[in-house]
Amino acid sequence: MRLQLAMNVSDLDESIDFYTKMFDTPPAKIKPGYANFAIENPPLKLVLFEGEGDGGTINHLGVEVETSAQVIEAEQRIAQAGIETTGVDDTMCCYADKTETWVNAPDNRWEWYVKKGDNEQFKNIQLGDGDSSCCVAPVAEAAEATEAQAACC
Repeated sequence: MRLQLAMNVSDLDESIDFYTKMFDTPPAKIKPGYANFAIENPPLKLVLFEGEGDGGTINHLGVEVETSAQVIEAEQRIAQAGIETTGVDDTMCCYADKTETWVNAPDNRWEWYVKKGDNEQFKNIQLGDGDSSCCVAPVAEAAEATEAQAACC
């Protein structure tokens, strides 16, 4: 398990150069307007989005786990604690096939997910039956998040 920090950046190339040097780790994936790093020490999934919001702001936070069962367990635990989730869905988003659930915290959004494979899809395509989520929606309050998610795809 590792935490995910998804940030909006104003210059992707400059950010890739900086974070490669800072963490002594090259990006795991680079696509137009997007890059991610799988950093071992500290355990961090760093995701960069160019042009999705003001540079230097948080796009969203997340927890990357190893199995779909862990996503389901986390979603059930969170829901039982009284926090509304999007439910668990299989999606294609951010150049990956994933099983994920989303929650709206008071000031940001969190994604619990497992990456199951790579693909060429950037915007969210939902494969399950639950509500759609979007990995690139700007951080929004709960009421605005639903609108941002719906507008994403």
